[in-house]
Amino acid sequence: MFRFSASLGSRTVSGALIFLAWCGAAAAQGAAPPPTVSVTPVVSRNVTETGDFVGRVVAVNKVDVVARVAGFIEERNFSEGQQVKTGDLLFRIEQATYKAAVDQQRANLARAKATQTNTALQLQRGKELIRNQSIPQSTLDQRAADDAAAQADVMQAQALLEQAEINLGYTEIRSPIDGKIGIANFTVGNLVQASSGTLATIVSQDPIYVTFQASEREVIAYKQRLAQSTDKNPHVTIHVKLPDGTVYEHAGMTNFLDVQVDPNTDTQIVRAQVPNPDGLLVPGGIVGVTVERGAPQAALVVPQSALQLDQAGRYVMVVDEAKKVEQRRITVGVEQGRDIVVMTGLKEGELVIVEGVQKVRPGQVVAASVVPGN
Repeated sequence: MFRFSASLGSRTVSGALIFLAWCGAAAAQGAAPPPTVSVTPVVSRNVTETGDFVGRVVAVNKVDVVARVAGFIEERNFSEGQQVKTGDLLFRIEQATYKAAVDQQRANLARAKATQTNTALQLQRGKELIRNQSIPQSTLDQRAADDAAAQADVMQAQALLEQAEINLGYTEIRSPIDGKIGIANFTVGNLVQASSGTLATIVSQDPIYVTFQASEREVIAYKQRLAQSTDKNPHVTIHVKLPDGTVYEHAGMTNFLDVQVDPNTDTQIVRAQVPNPDGLLVPGGIVGVTVERGAPQAALVVPQSALQLDQAGRYVMVVDEAKKVEQRRITVGVEQGRDIVVMTGLKEGELVIVEGVQKVRPGQVVAASVVPGN
């Protein structure tokens, strides 16, 4: 019985060992490979600190065209929305009445000059007669007064003629600036006068203004940076972001800071001038404004896709030399397109996960493929 039992126990132990070996091999064959992630290195780049604002596009020049004399519109010499130049004829008001007024004043001037010529001759004769005492002094005085009055009549007639010519000139309404002209509020045949209001509006196109509001804190910080900088240029560069999210190709330059703070918003208006050769910026439109806050400085940046957020704050997942994942808390700065500035928590060259972060956990070994940084 003992021999049999021992033999059976030997077979049992041997079978157990074989079973365990087979399970180990099976487990090894079925083990999952490490998760695959994409990583990119932390890079250093020259970054310009910026501030973002909401701006409004404003025309440098805007003119409401009005009539300065009364009359019926005879001509309209523009198409609504077209580009006009300084001096272009826009409207012509009927001129017959004003031409007649000019002719009348010319006649009055001629009559006044003829009268003054006669009084001048009478005065000259009086001076000759007074030498022989052929006329009394009072007569000479009267002739001198008549000549002075005639000269005044000539001046008055000349002034009235000039006014009539000015009124005639006002019948031709011309563009005072270069720009685009809007809708015509009056058509040919309408009676217009100074009280009729705006006939059409012209706005200049290039260059153009962009205005935005900056808080007192931001203005003070700007003035302090300017005081500490060796470059005392008070103007800063701005970049415009269009409503579709694209960045406008032409940078602008600030040229005005309001002299007072708006008590309702505690902000000051800042104005920048921006080139607008293609007319892409339209007066009245709303755009984004990015203001450069000083010279470029070296900073570490990572793609925004690497950035994670939880209740404790922002972090990234770093893959070390041993292919292990580490959670790293960071502080961030300004956005730089698809990247973001990292103030603390990372070193240049470290690899951060940009794809597959949802598949890993801290301490796990991963298979990492490097994606070049932007």
